[in-house]
Amino acid sequence: MSFARGLNDTPKIAALFLIAPQMTPFGALALCGASIAIGGFITSGRVAETMSHRITPMNAGQGFTANLITALIVIVASRWGLPVSTTHVSCGSLFGLGTFTGGARWRSITKILLAWVVTLPIAATLAALSFALLKST
Repeated sequence: MSFARGLNDTPKIAALFLIAPQMTPFGALALCGASIAIGGFITSGRVAETMSHRITPMNAGQGFTANLITALIVIVASRWGLPVSTTHVSCGSLFGLGTFTGGARWRSITKILLAWVVTLPIAATLAALSFALLKST
């Protein structure tokens, strides 16, 4: 999963760093890697808790299977240049596992799905407002 996440997320984030005229491709990759590592160190505990316990109960073999499927999907998407969200794919694997085993915790799944649905329009609205404010100054 770590390899798949780095393979998929690093180019997307590094490309954003390349907007700065002083940034070299190596610098962008190094900054991206450091940013992902720091972000993972700071927030990984909460995310790991949700992913491993709040979506569905699972044994080690089921967890391995969900991670393997996630990694394969993300690697194939990366090979085709598709900018998928590793977290979304991983949640999808866990949703499928929970549905198959009958252990899906639908309250947690509903909260996650609602967050996904709400994020895009809120981000679009904030971006439009920010642009309007910056344009008027």
